[in-house]
Amino acid sequence: MSSEVRPIDLHDVKVGRYIIIDGVPCVVKNITSSAPGKHGHAKFRIEGEGVFDGKKRIVAMSGHGRVESPVIDKKNAQVLSISGNKVQVMDMETYETFELDMPLDPEVAKKVREGESIIFWEVMGIKQIK
Repeated sequence: MSSEVRPIDLHDVKVGRYIIIDGVPCVVKNITSSAPGKHGHAKFRIEGEGVFDGKKRIVAMSGHGRVESPVIDKKNAQVLSISGNKVQVMDMETYETFELDMPLDPEVAKKVREGESIIFWEVMGIKQIK
């Protein structure tokens, strides 16, 4: 992949941590493990929820494996304008302006108003209002 992810040991994965499942950044919601057999390693089943799409994803792995964890940049921006489901924002650190999609979550969307400060995440090259 790229420098936007870092490998971590499977034993370091905890509920609430972010990992990549099927190429998608996910937050870990549940972890179950089975005891090692006579000649094997423990098996882990990790349930995650997509950071941007909210879809449930599951991966099963051997206990000696590694997974990738995405690097998440949380940044501040100011809303410049709203047009339909597009929000034009300005990054408060770099002053770069760009468009983002209006969040699907109604609780987050109602906080997005012209002139207001918001937080957006950049994960694996994808930017989204959180």
